Amino acid sequence: MDVDWILGCRHRHVHRWRGGAPHPSKGEREMEFRDYEEFWPFYLTQHRKRATRRWHFVGTSFVFLFVIIAIATRNAWWLLGAPIAAYALAWFSHFFIEGNNPATFGHPFWSLRADFRMYRLMLTGQLGRELERMGISEE
Repeated sequence: MDVDWILGCRHRHVHRWRGGAPHPSKGEREMEFRDYEEFWPFYLTQHRKRATRRWHFVGTSFVFLFVIIAIATRNAWWLLGAPIAAYALAWFSHFFIEGNNPATFGHPFWSLRADFRMYRLMLTGQLGRELERMGISEE
């Protein structure tokens, strides 16, 4: 198994801006957006690296798995594992692969919505087309 593929650690440059917009003066989380649709392209710029998106996909898959296990076992404690697994993997990818701060820190609800949207687009093979439509290049 290719460890670089899993970890995406070929390029570890922490805290650098890789978005299409200029670097904000006080940090990414303080950027203002009028609505979710304005936030969506920013969210995609924060997930340019394929490895970052793969870690998000795995984390979000764990959310669904833990919900299914909670329902099947009738044990709500499994629901605690859903956000822990998802955020741990997503934040790992932002800090050590993408080299930025998670958008969750500044926009938690829009980030959650965008994560599920990105998951759906990845699952259906449409994310590449969406990145292209938004004019966002992959790294």
